[in-house]
Amino acid sequence: MIQRLGALGEATPLAFWLVLLACAYLAVVAVRLTVIDVRHHLLPDRIVFPSYAVAGVLLLGAAAVHTVSGTASATLPDGGAGLFGVPGLRVVAGGAALWLFYFLLRAVYPPGMGFGDVKLAGVLGMYLGFLGWPHVFAGTFAAFLFGGLWSLALLATRRGTLKSSIPFGPFMLAGTAAAMLLLPAS
Repeated sequence: MIQRLGALGEATPLAFWLVLLACAYLAVVAVRLTVIDVRHHLLPDRIVFPSYAVAGVLLLGAAAVHTVSGTASATLPDGGAGLFGVPGLRVVAGGAALWLFYFLLRAVYPPGMGFGDVKLAGVLGMYLGFLGWPHVFAGTFAAFLFGGLWSLALLATRRGTLKSSIPFGPFMLAGTAAAMLLLPAS
């Protein structure tokens, strides 16, 4: 992500600032949602729903500005190639794909996943989709990995049982952050 931001800043400063603002917004929202979800097992609509608009405006705006500048192939993820390669379309497709995946998980086993997690997944999918499909997959995998490791730690320390419920939103946010920060630029 940092490599991509640097390249984006050199190529299109306005797109750089839009993405940076989107990331700053996500960081603030992530902290708020983590605290609320840990305390109350709730991801409030009053925070999640506006995040769709903020992410959409900022990320789609960055993709549009960058594409119009004519440098998209050199500095945006995937260079605008491949399936859903248009950066703006990938933002929307990433959000829709992650929302649908979490919705299906909830439909299969409703006690295992709250609908707040489903709604948050769409927002996180937009951010990850902006970066590319490998980030969408890595962020999703990391969320389940982190949640699973936490659950194992609770079981090992006897602070939880197989029937204990854990807030999954913090792990979704951590998985997204890990994919954004650690996955190398392609």
